[in-house]
Amino acid sequence: MDLDERISINPDICHGKPVIRNTRIPVELVLGLIEDGADVKEILDMYPHITRDDIKACVRYARKAIEDLSCLR
Repeated sequence: MDLDERISINPDICHGKPVIRNTRIPVELVLGLIEDGADVKEILDMYPHITRDDIKACVRYARKAIEDLSCLR
C-alpha cells in the first residue's frame, strides 16, 4: 500500500495535519478511535465514506513516523 495514495498533507486542510486523502479526517482522529477501543467496523460505521484500507493506512503512517524517529538516535 502506497501511503501517498491514502494519506495527504496540505497546509490548507486541518492545519497541515495528515488526513485521509480527499477527506478532512485526520490520521490522529482514527488512531484515537482505535486507542479508545473502536474496531474497524465501528469506525467505518461512523465514517462510511472511508475504507478499511484508509484505516490501515493511518496505522501504517503512524508506524512509519515512529520508525523515522528511531533513526534520529
